[in-house]
Formats: sequence, C-alpha cells, structure tokens
Amino acid sequence: MLRGFATVSFWADDLEAATKWYTELLGIDPYFQRPVEGPPAYVEFRLGDYQHELGLIDRRYAPDGATPGTGGAVMFWHVDDVSAALERLLSMGAKEYEALTVRGDSGFVTASVVDPFGNILGIMYNPHYLEILGASRPA
Repeated sequence: MLRGFATVSFWADDLEAATKWYTELLGIDPYFQRPVEGPPAYVEFRLGDYQHELGLIDRRYAPDGATPGTGGAVMFWHVDDVSAALERLLSMGAKEYEALTVRGDSGFVTASVVDPFGNILGIMYNPHYLEILGASRPA
C-alpha cells in the first residue's frame, strides 16, 4: 500500500520568508512555484539522493481544523553528521525540539528542531538508509 516517501509539506504564515530560509538551508532554489506570477501559495524543493520533495504551503490553504503550531508526525531526513546539521539549524534560528540522541549501539542518531515557521524538522544518521542507497546504485 505505502510505496515510498513522495512529498512532505510544511505550512508557513510567511511563505516568502520560509522560502528564503529553506533556500539558504538547502543551498538550492525551489524548482516549482504556484502561481508562477505574484506571491507564491506553494513552492517545492527536490533534494537528496532520491530527489524527495519538500513543499512549503501558505498557511491560508491549511485544511479546516488544522491546528497552528508544533505537533504531529516528525519526518526525519538522513544527514551524514547529525551534530553539525543540528548546529547549523540552530544557528539559523531553529529551536531544539528533541536533543541529539544516540539510539542504542546500532548507529542511529537523531535530533529535531522547530523551524522559524513552526514546523518540526527531523534529522537522522541512519545506517539502513546508507545500505539501501549503496544497494540501489550500480557497482
């Protein structure tokens, strides 16, 4: 039934500021914006080894009943160095949500922050991610 991660969407009251913040964090411009002319309602970045999609949506378009503020599921993105990534996020104005945590002796390390727009951004060093990535690439 679930075949893989397609897009994660974050809401922002100030989509222009959120777009600038994520452009700086990711080091790339969004590849998609709607509407094309005028202030955007939605922008999307493709990033990472599998070109996953991160969408930023003007909070005006949130579903009825959506609660503003931090909460819900945490989407973790693989990073090579959780400590360095966490430090960079904090230096850019994110607030710690969950401290850097070593998850046993299996090599997993996680942390999460709340971005300046109220969304939880998880970061993780995940040995399984690297195994799958290595297995999917031609030798």
